[in-house]
Amino acid sequence: MITAAADGSSLSNPGPAGWAWYIDEDNWQAGGWPRGTNNMGELQAVLSLLRATESVAAEPLKVLCDSQYVINSVTKWMPGWKRQGWKKADGKPVLNQELLKSLDESLQGRDVSFEWVRGHAGHPLNEAADQRARAAATAYQDGTSVDHGPGFRAAASQPTPGQIAPEPSTEPGFPSTAAASDVDDDLLKLVDYEKELLSDRVRSDSGRVRELLHPQFTEFGASGRIWTRNRLLAEIRPMPMRVRYEAIGADRLADDLVLLRWRALSAHSEWLRSSIWQRTDGKWQLRFAQGTPVLKS
Repeated sequence: MITAAADGSSLSNPGPAGWAWYIDEDNWQAGGWPRGTNNMGELQAVLSLLRATESVAAEPLKVLCDSQYVINSVTKWMPGWKRQGWKKADGKPVLNQELLKSLDESLQGRDVSFEWVRGHAGHPLNEAADQRARAAATAYQDGTSVDHGPGFRAAASQPTPGQIAPEPSTEPGFPSTAAASDVDDDLLKLVDYEKELLSDRVRSDSGRVRELLHPQFTEFGASGRIWTRNRLLAEIRPMPMRVRYEAIGADRLADDLVLLRWRALSAHSEWLRSSIWQRTDGKWQLRFAQGTPVLKS
């Protein structure tokens, strides 16, 4: 069984916020947002823990929380909220709905138990998670870099004797990694950059986002909102749901200009995406992006 503590922190609730989960010194992760609530941090910590441990999903997981809100939401209230279309008994929408939907998805098929522990009472795992969540929130308040931690390092273990290693993955629109030498290295690199921008780690690191976005970056969002680099940097945060990159194709428009066409897939939605990457002084940056929602019949 894996035992981990998950905790959240908001310095003024709402305000600069952080989250963290902690197993031991070699297995922990933290992140946050420029503005969020304590409950958002608590939920995101559990969600990130579930996602990080997907590679060992068959192993039971015990989550230690000092938040009754999280435990009750997941173990008591969620079934009723789902039956009522994610509305409370008074008919009002459930708060933090997207995070809760993602938690519901990530819990499917997992053997997960929750245990309440009193916060700030000296429990070593809870204290470690609390310190890291507060440190992330403080980093956002001070405008400094966040220590995201090593993540779940057990996920990188090598196959044991008799275990078959997975085949190299194939991106739609690209040859398998086994034939990477036949692929334009720039295209593979830019696909990796796009995936970085979907990850919690990078979306919690404004410095890395700044590196990846061109100073004149513009995005026409699927909702119709127009994003600039500064606007996105001010509001970017880990997404409440897992979004998967599925390549459609790539075109080199010029030596220093590449168009990527891909699908963004979540459990409940799908978008068609196009991204134009520009290389300046040897550095690739995202110059333009556009998203179009796919309407499902």
